[in-house]
Amino acid sequence: MPNSDRANFEQALTGALARAQHVGKVLDFWWRDDDAVSVTAPLDRLLDQSERFGVPLVLAVIPEQAEPDLFIRIADLDRVTVSQHGFAHRNHEPPLTKKTELGTARSADLVLDELARGRDMLAGQAGSRFAPILTPPWNRIAPDVAKRRVEIGLTGLSTYGPVGDEPHHVNAHVDMIDWHGWRGFIGWDRVTVMLNKEIDRRLAGPNEPIGLLTHHLVHDEETWAFLEAFLSLASDHPAVRWPNPPSLFGLTADAQGA
Repeated sequence: MPNSDRANFEQALTGALARAQHVGKVLDFWWRDDDAVSVTAPLDRLLDQSERFGVPLVLAVIPEQAEPDLFIRIADLDRVTVSQHGFAHRNHEPPLTKKTELGTARSADLVLDELARGRDMLAGQAGSRFAPILTPPWNRIAPDVAKRRVEIGLTGLSTYGPVGDEPHHVNAHVDMIDWHGWRGFIGWDRVTVMLNKEIDRRLAGPNEPIGLLTHHLVHDEETWAFLEAFLSLASDHPAVRWPNPPSLFGLTADAQGA
């Protein structure tokens, strides 16, 4: 039953955080939401959760598709940071290959020129809310583009899974959408396993921030319920810290909106 599934998740997360607290470990979490372009009911619901629980939120905004109302809506929300979600979220790879906007199908120079235009657009529209963090669509990026992004002022990089060797690379790790199945909530059991795995990794080693990845435009009610349950427990737990996201990428306040 759904209620028992949620209860089992809450019990497991409570236990994992208690283990961290017992050994004196404080876990860093951060929250990234992809594909923001305009003000919608799901976006309002997402922003409401961020505000109610006092948790910082990174909105990965698609520059070419972004509408002015989005930036008006978040202008006074100090907990919201805008990152750059590629340029148009458009696939350029050949058929039968994985979708990628920032891949090898085009020259790195062409990709970087496009990204530079997108950066200027977001910096102008989002102002102080913008941080020079590149979030590649589909979490894929050609190595050359990743290395050269700093040439156009995109200091930070965020994809999915274990981080590579790129500087200022901070990833998301827990995606609750079943993209390879029915494209709804991945399920309480599976998300519990994902979270426990990431927490156990931090208890056994360095405290890499644990990234929560959401996509507000495709959330079903179970996804919203998961977020409510997770934030209820983790937003102010003594074993959890929610750093200001730009600081995770080595960005100072002066670097935002530059």
